[in-house]
Parts: sequence; structure tokens; C-alpha cells
Amino acid sequence: MNNLRNKVQLIGNLGMNPEIKDLDSGKKLAKFSIATNESYRNAKGEKIEDTQWHNLIAWGKTAEIIEKYVKKGNEIAIEGKLINRSYDDKDGNKRYVTEVLVNEILMLGGKK
Repeated sequence: MNNLRNKVQLIGNLGMNPEIKDLDSGKKLAKFSIATNESYRNAKGEKIEDTQWHNLIAWGKTAEIIEKYVKKGNEIAIEGKLINRSYDDKDGNKRYVTEVLVNEILMLGGKK
């Protein structure tokens, strides 16, 4: 049961090309977001579409794969864990961010 703790699995489409950073330490970081879509019927029987955006990050080899193969519009499946962090913005206000740290990625949809 321990391997179910803090586990996230998502299938969605990239809203923009990943942002890739090469850090001074030699590590590579990929930052990107995906949209997941869900539809349901409300009490009146109307179909409602709900889109949620998820911020994702990946390090190392996973970031290299993302840099090479993942582009805006691609459908991907990811597995990772939630990370919460905070920082102070330029005006001194505390900001909170929730991201998914990706440890596995699967490209869906076939070759274009």
C-alpha cells in the first residue's frame, strides 16, 4: 500500500511546448502543463465540459525525453507525485505552487 502514497496519474494534452532549462549543476529541468478534459451532464441534462490544467516538472533523463519528443498538442500519460512549494514574488508576496513531479511518461496518439 505504500506505493499508492502521493501517486498521480494523468492523461492530457500539452498546452504549449515544454520549457527546458539546463542548470549549472549539469541537470536538465523540463516545465510544462497539460490539460485534462472531463464531461458530464448537469441536473438539466446539459452536457458540461470541464478542463483542468496541471503544472508538471521533470528532471534528468525524463526531462531529456520530454525535450526531444514532447511538443504542444501531444497527448501524453504521466505518473508522478504532487509537490507543494512556496516563494516570495518580486513584490514580497508569498505565492504557493502545486506541481506534479513526473517520473514516468508515455507518449500517446501515434506518429504525426
